[in-house]
Amino acid sequence: MLLVAGTVAACLALLVASEPTGGAPLARASHPAPCSEPRTSASYVRRLDRVLGQRRDTWGGALLRSAGGPTYERVSRLLPPLLMARAQNGRPLTESGVHYTHFSEPSGARGATSVALHVADGSQILSRRAHGRRLTVSVGRYGRERYGSCLRRLRLPQLAEGYLPILETHYIDADGVRYTQESFAVHPRETASLVSFVKLTADATSLPAGIVRLRFTPSVKSLTSDGVSLSRHGRSYLFFSAGPRTTRGSVTYVVPAGADRTVYVAWLNTPSASRPIVLDDARYERARRRVQRYWDERLSTGGLVIVPEKRVLDAERNLLIQNLAMTWRYSLGNRYEQLSTPEAVDVARVLAEYGQYAVSHTVLGNALRKRATGAVGPSRRRTNWRIGARLVGLASYVRMTGDLDEVARATPTARWYLRLLRRELRSSKHGLLPRERFSSDVAARVYGLHTQAVVWQGLRDMSDVWRRAGYPQLATESARLANELGRGLHRAVRRSSRRLPGGALFVPVRLLEREAPYRAVTDSRDGSYWNLVMPYALASGLFEPGGAQARGILRYLNTHGAHILGLLRTGAYGLYGRNAREPRQSGANPVYGLNFSRFLADNDRADDLVLSLYAQLAVAHTPGTFVSGESVSIAPLEGRLYRATYLPPNGASNAAFLETLRSLVVHERADRHGVPRGLELAFATPRGWLRPGRRIEVNNLATSFGPLSYTLSADVSSVHASIDVPFREPLRGLWLRFRLPEGKRVVRVLVNGAPYRGHLTGDTVRLPAAPGELELTAETR
Repeated sequence: MLLVAGTVAACLALLVASEPTGGAPLARASHPAPCSEPRTSASYVRRLDRVLGQRRDTWGGALLRSAGGPTYERVSRLLPPLLMARAQNGRPLTESGVHYTHFSEPSGARGATSVALHVADGSQILSRRAHGRRLTVSVGRYGRERYGSCLRRLRLPQLAEGYLPILETHYIDADGVRYTQESFAVHPRETASLVSFVKLTADATSLPAGIVRLRFTPSVKSLTSDGVSLSRHGRSYLFFSAGPRTTRGSVTYVVPAGADRTVYVAWLNTPSASRPIVLDDARYERARRRVQRYWDERLSTGGLVIVPEKRVLDAERNLLIQNLAMTWRYSLGNRYEQLSTPEAVDVARVLAEYGQYAVSHTVLGNALRKRATGAVGPSRRRTNWRIGARLVGLASYVRMTGDLDEVARATPTARWYLRLLRRELRSSKHGLLPRERFSSDVAARVYGLHTQAVVWQGLRDMSDVWRRAGYPQLATESARLANELGRGLHRAVRRSSRRLPGGALFVPVRLLEREAPYRAVTDSRDGSYWNLVMPYALASGLFEPGGAQARGILRYLNTHGAHILGLLRTGAYGLYGRNAREPRQSGANPVYGLNFSRFLADNDRADDLVLSLYAQLAVAHTPGTFVSGESVSIAPLEGRLYRATYLPPNGASNAAFLETLRSLVVHERADRHGVPRGLELAFATPRGWLRPGRRIEVNNLATSFGPLSYTLSADVSSVHASIDVPFREPLRGLWLRFRLPEGKRVVRVLVNGAPYRGHLTGDTVRLPAAPGELELTAETR
């Protein structure tokens, strides 16, 4: 237990009224009591309320000050796990209320065309939509106990090998019978449909008498059985292994006391004419091997960060898998399955950074093509925020890939954007773009700092890209507009900002209005939205990294309730509603933490990035399946123990974790014009990653200078580094930091076998930037 503060220690001790099974081994339920949902204790709620009432991130601060700093284990002990999922108006997203995982086998860069949604408690498989056609799994003496329905007897779900899209669950029914279930989705040769394979094992060896029934029930009525499948009008819905009874549309297997049995079913996502799928152990294993082979091959086409912490590595691989399926979609299986331009562009940028160029190009192309569909142009839906995001995304993609041909393809649309922005700036009396809607959720029309800063960033970045691609006139025009808008923004920021006691600086999002500093940003809806959109302005580069304004804004965030465990706090109205009965409504929003991580990296806030990484993993994602939504609950929902997330999965939340992880190992240092000039390597890795015997590998991550690979290997008295310096674009600076365990320091550095004669600043060394291979040894003590 982490005893970093009295409040934290007491909170941990009084977390629940009675402990759930969680990830621990399931106990034998020889005389099971009636099941009740795990709930938080009153003492825990009161203590958590006091933590949430603070205007400082007391938990995060305590972790940052503790010996060894933040770790996953320390962060995960502070709050109950994330397990549940909610839709709009606080309704459960699934029948059981537990989140689903999305499984597919996308054929190319456009992502999944057919998706199976497997509810993570093992209770149901949903076809395409959260409330679409479904297969329900029931167990128990009468076959009426929905699998996973008693959360106290359910082990938290996991993925096979820690990262593969293969769901594993363990459950005990009311009579103490143990079950294990495994499921995945694949395109088999027998049918054109995506098919969900399910393997269910019942262990009734300790049951003294009676039988156990394993029942699979489709939601579709009037199905008929031919002994191997259920079908209707020539279309197959469900295949099953030998030995069941089929009655009233259900498939039921019987397991006598003292025995165990494994059965298989295959649920077609799209009912289709199909050749028989003969289900047995061998057929199931062939399909399972195909899933692993397919996704390992897909991951091998891009970059990867291999770290000496399996949970982090598993999360990285699975979140890449999720986003390779979602591509441009904000979510899957619910009302958020749509293109949301700023968030989709962020996803595209992160996928390009991980070397997934084809998928990134597809996501970005979907955004740029919106002009043809009416979302850009004379339509009222055109917003400068979308235009700015597209320009930023295009510039970032070209820098990551070096694909100057893409500039030629996109320039007609980008030139049209330029004409629109020029016309609007010339008609402005403030040097700003016109007022526009604050966001999709807030209708007020404002001079939004977040929207205008993104446009400024897009113009500045495209100026550099057009210059390199051979469009000097467009480069000059884009730079001129960026300078003009930048001057207007800085004037408006100076007029609107307020310096507070202690050095904090409040910069409004609603420029040229009387937006007062928020005592605590989550005390009001306006404050919550300020906290969500401000990171767009922070990540744009408008505030000089390390400058007085950046330091003042960080001070304001740290003293006005903007964070919990380094995550952006919010009212989470989609989860709690406007009239919540909780003692203190509070959630976190990982989606917009993506840009805050970029801001932290620009300002070299290494320890804050480490805290954010572990909090995203332990607080903002489910612990075994790595699912997150637009927001997650922090304060208990209706007294329930397990926390909830809003409309998961979410591609932008996934990208936030991936971007934070990348920021730990590589960050691009830019000049005052925003042009990348150098690379900072391993500037924010957790110190435990360089303990003796541990190794960090960066494989083929994209940068503005070309693909980057390097390794760091630690032993008792040294750290060895091997770097392949990229060469596509000139590199003007290369820095490497040795984030050693506490108490150790670098005493001497050898570069290619010779003593280093450059400047060593603490644990950071500046290296020769010439292309080629570098070998370093840092002697430590």
